[in-house]
Amino acid sequence: MADPKGFLTTPKQLAERRPVDVRIRDWNEVYVERSLLPIITKQAGRCMDCGIPFCHNGCPLGNLIPEWNDLAYRDDWTGAIERLHATNNFPEFTGRLCPAPCESACVLGINQDAVTIKNVEVTIIDKAWDRGGVTPQVPERLSGKTVAVVGSGPAGLAVAQQLTRAGHTVVVYERADRIGGLLRYGIPEFKMEKRHINRRVEQMRAEGTRFRTGVHVGEDITGQQLRERFDAVVVAAGATTARDLPVPGRELKGVHQAMEYLPLANKVQEGDFVEPPISAKGKHVVVIGGGDTGADCVGTAHRQGAASVTQLEIMPRPGEERPSGQPWPTMPMTYKVTSAHEEGGERIYSVSTTHFSGDEEGNVQELHLVEVEFKDGKFEQVPGSERAIPAQLVTLAMGFTGTDVRNGLVEQLGVDLDARGNVSRDAKFATNVDGVYVCGDAGRGQSLIVWAIAEGRSAAAAVDTYLGGKTPLPAPIRPTDRPLVV
Repeated sequence: MADPKGFLTTPKQLAERRPVDVRIRDWNEVYVERSLLPIITKQAGRCMDCGIPFCHNGCPLGNLIPEWNDLAYRDDWTGAIERLHATNNFPEFTGRLCPAPCESACVLGINQDAVTIKNVEVTIIDKAWDRGGVTPQVPERLSGKTVAVVGSGPAGLAVAQQLTRAGHTVVVYERADRIGGLLRYGIPEFKMEKRHINRRVEQMRAEGTRFRTGVHVGEDITGQQLRERFDAVVVAAGATTARDLPVPGRELKGVHQAMEYLPLANKVQEGDFVEPPISAKGKHVVVIGGGDTGADCVGTAHRQGAASVTQLEIMPRPGEERPSGQPWPTMPMTYKVTSAHEEGGERIYSVSTTHFSGDEEGNVQELHLVEVEFKDGKFEQVPGSERAIPAQLVTLAMGFTGTDVRNGLVEQLGVDLDARGNVSRDAKFATNVDGVYVCGDAGRGQSLIVWAIAEGRSAAAAVDTYLGGKTPLPAPIRPTDRPLVV
């Protein structure tokens, strides 16, 4: 146990965020650099080293949280990163982006503030990078087997790294111009600077993984060609078919999907544009959707100089406390204030968009909404609650409905889809086509980064078994596993 009295004597402290008026003027990460260093050992010491560590159950990767908390408390950062990397290929990603179901499952959280697991995790990996403790793990021998991975998001990178380290020759295909999937072009720079992706990619290259960017599998190369060239194929293409809003005025200029808007802001930071082709500068911005993608749009609009930012959500405003119907250790639906929400704007709950109206040139000018109530299993409009708000840029951040390779790669490979539009797979991540596997959102549907990495690691074990008859690779989950959420 780290500190036997730590949870009794040490209050919870989080990483310090930079002042709002400073951080909205740049695109750097919102946290004060190194602000965790003076406090992190004591925060790690709050871990109770429970007899049954439910944080393991809350984390799909099965992270050895009490172990690396203890090592961090004792300043054994070499041991801490060894235990962290034993279950997680990319803790610098999860430590910044995961909503931390492990913290919701922390036993201390029953009646106190949970351990700041994410903050400890990100400190361990950042120290490891700073000290040169993250090095390539080149396989001792090659198997002679080849694997194609379609998609370079967290699932694709995880399966590729695991299989490369197992001795297989792995080629990752990415249709974008840079590696990273939504980590690269969906997550704003202020949430995770892209240098973290770049150095992982360099590590993977040094290990032997090969990357092919600007290749749209299904068009530039067919599924049949992949099957002919490789011993196994892993589909990790994500679930990027965005949910649309079929209301009058949707066709007006200025109404965009979030994933049309956010990548352009990232491309500015990559040096591809001086100004983004879609910008919030000087405009009244409305974001439809109350999730993480919506919050990313809010923070991006602030940094682009929006005149106002309003975020709409059809659901009622969550409460501040854990709902009685979502008891520990489930991940509760509570009211959250992200860094983007700290920076300004208005959040409106229990409303639905009825239509958009525009000017004579076809530019959106107003969004018309109505208040709603959830009754008898459906949303009903509240009579007399209709109103309009200014809207010169609207982003749709309402989630995703399945993988978008269904019109090319899916047909070419001959794999089946399930009822939700995801690529169907069995208990070993295998599709109905021999040698073709699927992991991450392409098979699971839209989910968390920690589930993507867990699926990538598990699928790698399945592919390694398929290629060699057995595997030493860990398989933390099965496709049927579900998170501790209501």
